[in-house]
Amino acid sequence: MGQATYRDAGVDLDVYQESMRRLPRLMHRTFSPRVMKLDGGFAGLFKLNFSNSLFDRNYADPVLVAGTDGVGTKLRVARLTDTHNTVGIDLVAMCVNDAICCGAEPLFFLDYVAMSHDDPSLLEQIVEGISDGCVDADCSLIAGETAIMPDLYSQGDYDLAGFCVGVVDRKHLIDGKAIAAGDVVLGLPSTGLHSNGFSLVRRVVFDMEGLGVDDDVPELNATVGQTLLTPTRIYARPIRHILNHYKVKNVVHGLAHITGGGIRENVQRVLPAGTRAEIDRESWKVMQVFQWLQRLGTIADDEMERVFNMGLGMVLVVSGYYADSIQRLLTDSGYDSCRIGQIVDGPQDVVWKE
Repeated sequence: MGQATYRDAGVDLDVYQESMRRLPRLMHRTFSPRVMKLDGGFAGLFKLNFSNSLFDRNYADPVLVAGTDGVGTKLRVARLTDTHNTVGIDLVAMCVNDAICCGAEPLFFLDYVAMSHDDPSLLEQIVEGISDGCVDADCSLIAGETAIMPDLYSQGDYDLAGFCVGVVDRKHLIDGKAIAAGDVVLGLPSTGLHSNGFSLVRRVVFDMEGLGVDDDVPELNATVGQTLLTPTRIYARPIRHILNHYKVKNVVHGLAHITGGGIRENVQRVLPAGTRAEIDRESWKVMQVFQWLQRLGTIADDEMERVFNMGLGMVLVVSGYYADSIQRLLTDSGYDSCRIGQIVDGPQDVVWKE
C-alpha cells in the first residue's frame, strides 16, 4: 500500500496556495486607512477610531452591530450559467443591508467560501464579486476562509457565507422604538429578485417551465440567466447619506431589509407595540420580473408577497415632518423612493390599505 497524501484525498496544497496568491489585490482595493494590513496573518485588523479628521468618528458610546448571511440556492443558477463574479455582491448585500437597519456604518466584512476542489480561477471570480460589493458598501474585506471539502460538495459545487461588522453610536441606534403615528413609510426600489426565494424560482423556471438559462425573456429584454443573476442592491450609501445629513435629529425611526417574508413580515419586525403600518399596494409598480415569474408558476398573490420583495428592497419609517426632505436627498443622490404608507395607532401589524 502506497503512502497517503492530502492531494490523493482531494486537496492540493500547491493549487490552494495559487488561489491564496490571487486574493490580496481584491482585498486591498476595499481597504480604508482604518485597516491595518496583515497579509498572511491569522485575522484581520481594523481601527474603530482613527487619528485623522476624515476618519475620526469621536464615538461617545459605540455599539458594534454584526450580521451574517449567505446567498442560498441562487448559487445553482450561477453554476448553470458559469457566471460567478456577481453572487459575491449578493453575499455582501444580504449582510450589509441587515446591519444598516440599525443605523450602523459598515466597517468590515469577512467571507467563507466552501468548495469541492481547489480552483484558483473560480475562487478569484467569487471573491471579485465580494470585493465589488464591499467597495459599493464602503466596507473593507479584511479576512476570510476558503475550505476545500471534496467529500461534502460535488465537483464544481460551492457555498458562500458572509459576516459584516458595523458600528453606531448608541444615541443614533435605530431599533424601531421611536416609530409613532404620523410617521411616513418610504420604499427604495430593488433590482429584482435579490437573493431570496430561489428554491421556488428554480422550481417554476427550470422544473415546471423547462426553460434554460440561455433562453430569452422578451418582456425583460434579457436571458433567463441574466434575469435571475441580477445582483442584490446594496443600500448602504443612500442610508448613510440620509443619516449623515441629519447628524443631530433622529429622523429615521425604523429600517427594514425586505427579504424572505416580504414587506409585511419584515416591516412588522421593526414596529413597536401600539403602532400599525398601513401600506398602499398601488403606491409602487411591481417589477416585471415578478409578474413574469407569477405568470409562469400561477403563483397566488399572497404567496408572491410573502416570498419576494415585489420591487422594494429597503423600507424606511421616517418622521412625517422630514419625509419630503428625505426624498429630495435621495433624489439628489440618484436614488428613487416612493411613499408607500403611513403609521397609525393600533395593534402591532402591517396591513394593506383598502
